[in-house]
Amino acid sequence: MRKIKLGLLGPEVSEICFGSLAVSPLQGRVSMSEGTEVLRYAVASGIDWVDTAEIYDNYEQIAPVLKENHHVRVVSKSYAVTAEQMDKSIEKARRALGRDMIDFFLLHEQESGLTLKGHAEAWDALRKAKEKGIVNYIGISTHAVRGVRDGALQPGLDIIHPLINYAGLGIIDGTLAEMLAALNFASSLGIGIYAMKVFGGGHLGTDPVKALRFIQKLPTVQAMALGMSSKAEIDYNLMVLAGKEPCPELARSISTIKRKLYIADWCQGCGQCVEKCSQKALYLKKNIAEVIRERCILCGYCGRSCPHFCLKIV
Repeated sequence: MRKIKLGLLGPEVSEICFGSLAVSPLQGRVSMSEGTEVLRYAVASGIDWVDTAEIYDNYEQIAPVLKENHHVRVVSKSYAVTAEQMDKSIEKARRALGRDMIDFFLLHEQESGLTLKGHAEAWDALRKAKEKGIVNYIGISTHAVRGVRDGALQPGLDIIHPLINYAGLGIIDGTLAEMLAALNFASSLGIGIYAMKVFGGGHLGTDPVKALRFIQKLPTVQAMALGMSSKAEIDYNLMVLAGKEPCPELARSISTIKRKLYIADWCQGCGQCVEKCSQKALYLKKNIAEVIRERCILCGYCGRSCPHFCLKIV
């Protein structure tokens, strides 16, 4: 497994970060225990950091692997707005993950300087947590060009976790070229950058080699978080990034995995999922939620907002 340095001042980590959303209850692809085993396999294969978030509700799933492997670093994220909320989010992660110090803690889904301003108290709490040594590196995750550009200027920011793929799918406020320019700007400031949604929420799954190697060749992006819910996916991704040709059987097993957002027929039409979706992939039709599949990036965040448990990635 190739090691990279995450930004100018960041640590050395594996090129792949294990994206635990794919094994979390939020997506429901596998059981909690099955997800733990997939993560164990990833760590045994050389992946030495894992990405999670408070909203994923899977600290319990990750904690056993972290206990067994003290060298594995962890990223978490929070939507906290106030200092009190952020303090609670950090303490929840420390307690549930069994770590005195969280390696990386990010503000979740920041869209621009305006959203960062709205989370100013939470950001100050993050900076204080870093000063106290209970968080090591701080940053943001974002689906937006402005999120990258404005985030790069945020005082004390170490890490940006942006949405980036070769088709520009999922960027909410600009083009692929604009996102690449923003990443170049952030990288020039020494900020560590690791990509998300490399496969465009599954829409780029017909050519996973192209998707992986596009990110690998970007000079401004050091690493990538890959959502993997099976050992076969781990094997495949590691082989491609090592420059090897996966065997036909393995390639076929990966290519047959198709995901979609399922909306149950008991939908009440409350519209909370529509409000939550940053991709504008959901809308109401005759008081029932509908999805525009080409816009959906299969993040699963809409499911968490549904009070009737109608939405799920299958």
